Amino acid sequence: MASFKPSLALNSSHLSGSSHQHRASGEIHVFIGPMFAGKTTSLLRRIKSESNNGRNVAMIKSSKDTRYAINSVVTHDGVKFPCWALPDLTSFRQKIGEDAYEKLDVIGIDEAQFFEDLYDFCCKAADIDGKTIILAGLDGDYLRKSFGSVLDIIPVADSVTKLTARCEVCGKKAFFTFRKTGATETELIRGADVYMPLCRQHYINGVRVDHQSSCLRL
Repeated sequence: MASFKPSLALNSSHLSGSSHQHRASGEIHVFIGPMFAGKTTSLLRRIKSESNNGRNVAMIKSSKDTRYAINSVVTHDGVKFPCWALPDLTSFRQKIGEDAYEKLDVIGIDEAQFFEDLYDFCCKAADIDGKTIILAGLDGDYLRKSFGSVLDIIPVADSVTKLTARCEVCGKKAFFTFRKTGATETELIRGADVYMPLCRQHYINGVRVDHQSSCLRL
């Protein structure tokens, strides 16, 4: 039997307090897709738009991701935005401080698949605290299996955008992330040296990577 996660229960204690009684409800928006699909670019574009509209924003990424910068979210083509690099989302409120958290309107989360507490944080921030959450993450790993808690967010999201990359073999739309190495751990945080996007045909049929020449062969 399939299991599911219930949304946070909104009991009388949640609604009766003066701090929540007149607070507008928040929103949750999700960008998913394979690597190199522009998820972080879409996230930053949305965050910058919210900031330009006068809303207070903050960005969070996993402290596991140190590929391009420690305290910035960085797209694969080098666009940066300052962020909080944290091991979990639960610590964010304490790190930023209560006053700063209360003033926040929008929270961006990059590489969301690495946060085990993603579901609980997003539900509380949107349902109780009235924040708009915009997150980007992989929906599947290199085996096309669910990655982290990103898919758990979909039932409670206001919008979900599935992005595609470009297949490195044929140039068609790529829906899947292919790992070029024989490593089998789920979390292997690397870039184009280890991963590439493929369409369904070339993912299923498989490609062989010539590591000496860096060429792809069918």
